[in-house]
Amino acid sequence: MIGGIVMILVALWIYQSAMRAKTSNVMMWVAIGAVAFFVVQLGFIDVNLYILEAIRGGEGGSDYERDLTSIGDRKNEGGFQGFGGVLLSLYLELMPSIVGVLAAALIRVKFITKEPITVGNLFGDIKEMFQSIKQSFKTSSEK
Repeated sequence: MIGGIVMILVALWIYQSAMRAKTSNVMMWVAIGAVAFFVVQLGFIDVNLYILEAIRGGEGGSDYERDLTSIGDRKNEGGFQGFGGVLLSLYLELMPSIVGVLAAALIRVKFITKEPITVGNLFGDIKEMFQSIKQSFKTSSEK
């Protein structure tokens, strides 16, 4: 769900950057950026599954599997409790979206705005995107 919301924001970001840069085929670049985000995110989810299985040890066991009629949650043994478990969960949830945004930002800088690749250029126009989203929620009497 987080990835879907971030993908919509990335598409808006690329659209506004392409319009400001007066790039031809704006919608094509929006589609390329969104597909790149999705593909990189999906690939990174596969990497995260590999990491999760490596940490878990690949063994299911009777503690992990449960009967279809039982009530309750699965027992996750093997290093998923405490602060380390929280950090692992945050990493597994947020990293695919972050890497997808970086991939879309590289496409945006390299092919749309054609600026040198710097941190400022990679994440430029994000503030303007959120300001325009904020402006879109105002009524005509508030503008």
